[in-house]
Amino acid sequence: MEQSTYTTADGETLAIRDWPLAPGAHARGLVLIVHGLGEHSGRYEDMARRLHMQNFVVRAYDHYGHGHSSGVQGALPSRRRLVDDLAHIVNFTRRTVGQGLPLILLGHSMGGLVAAHAVALNRVRTDGLVLSSPALDAGLSFGRRLLLAILPTFAPHLRVRNGLDASGLSHDPEVVKAYQHDPLVHDRISARLGRYIADAGPRVIKAARRWHTPTLLLYAGQDRLVNPGGSAAFAQAAAAQVEQKLVEVHWYAQHYHEIFNELHREPVYRQLTQWLNARFS
Repeated sequence: MEQSTYTTADGETLAIRDWPLAPGAHARGLVLIVHGLGEHSGRYEDMARRLHMQNFVVRAYDHYGHGHSSGVQGALPSRRRLVDDLAHIVNFTRRTVGQGLPLILLGHSMGGLVAAHAVALNRVRTDGLVLSSPALDAGLSFGRRLLLAILPTFAPHLRVRNGLDASGLSHDPEVVKAYQHDPLVHDRISARLGRYIADAGPRVIKAARRWHTPTLLLYAGQDRLVNPGGSAAFAQAAAAQVEQKLVEVHWYAQHYHEIFNELHREPVYRQLTQWLNARFS
């Protein structure tokens, strides 16, 4: 694994992790991993290793205000910041390590929302999209939605605890313990970031009717961190694309939020492998 940084136009640095193939190896494509709220790209080491063994070049980066990237933890300088950063990372990746390779976005939770939103806005050009428990519906109460409709106007940078219950990540106690003791994990979220998450999900679901990107949607039936109904609504809105096999959907009834970190993660990885094999030989 190699580490580097990308400097944005406003001088912020985004931390990057790369898993390059050995010289001369045949690369099937490049997978760009987009992580979730409060975490960082280092938590995807196992996923990257598995993809690397299948001859995929893998890159992951830390969002603004997350992991080793610069910025205030949980803050969002502008409403489109996360999408803009992803678009810049995609373009930078295509110019450098991903020249001529198919590029697949793999986003988890908030990262899945950001990746799907970027696709819906036509901000990124990607050959495939994998969504893992995407935060298409944050499961907010009416009161919290009302608060987020007002608060960002007056206090966009106000930060509070994100309320994430680590026990809902996985049935694997080792995954939960590692998360709770990870010094790069934080629990902060600003009013503006909360508003972005609340607003972007419905927009992605609305865009699903005209979806044009090959997509694998994988989500958990026992998700307590995001509402799995958001993924179900996306699948229903994209029914025509599902029938045409452009969008493929799999629901894991007994899984918690981090389906790739569950005790029974192998069926999820097999599904990912089958989808990649069918499209990127």
